[in-house]
Amino acid sequence: MSDDMSPEEVLAAAATTLSETSGVGLTLSTTDLPAGVSGITKADGVATNQPAFEGTISVIYAGQSVEVPVVAINDVVHAVLPFTSGDYQEIDPGEYGAPDPAQLITAESGFPSLLGVTSELEEGESVRGGSDNTEVLTTYTGTVPGAAMKKVIPSAAGKTFAAEYLVSDDGELRQAVMTGVFYPKSAEMTYTVDLADYGLTKEIAAP
Repeated sequence: MSDDMSPEEVLAAAATTLSETSGVGLTLSTTDLPAGVSGITKADGVATNQPAFEGTISVIYAGQSVEVPVVAINDVVHAVLPFTSGDYQEIDPGEYGAPDPAQLITAESGFPSLLGVTSELEEGESVRGGSDNTEVLTTYTGTVPGAAMKKVIPSAAGKTFAAEYLVSDDGELRQAVMTGVFYPKSAEMTYTVDLADYGLTKEIAAP
C-alpha cells in the first residue's frame, strides 16, 4: 500500500480486494460466547465470489456444542444436522444465531461492507508477518455502527462495535477483530475473522 494513503483509503481498497477476489480461506471464531447464549463459535471453510461457502460451522444450541458440515449457495444454506440420516438439509442459519456464510465476503452484507463505515480510524503499528515473515502487516482501529454489523451478523445487538483490522502491504485484509454485544441481553464478546489464500478457486455446488 502507498504511504500516502489515508486509513480510510487503505480500508476502502482492502474492501474492494476482498469483495472482488475469486475466493479466500475464512475462519470466524470466538472463545468467549456468553453463557446461556445459542450462537456461533466457529466457521471454517472457503468463501467464493459466486457467492458460496463450503466448510463447517460450530454452534452452541440448546446448551450443546455442535459442529456441522455446511454448503451455502444461491441464498440457501445446506447442513448435515447431528442425530439425522447424514444427508444435507436446508436450514435457516438465523435459528442458530449464524449468518449465511456465503455472504461473508460480499460487498453488500459481508465483512467488506464494514470497512467503509468504520469511523474514528487510527493507524497503528506495522509488524512483520505472513508464512515466511516477509510481509508488512499494519493495524487499523475504529468503531463500527451496530446497524452495519447487524447486516453481517444478524444477531448483533450492540449500538457500536470496536474493530481492529490487520491489512497486508499488498492491500489484503488478513484479520478483523470485532468486540461488542453480538447477542441480545448478553455481555460483550469478541469475534475474530482470519482471511488467507486470496485468489483461490473452488467450484461449490449445492449438495
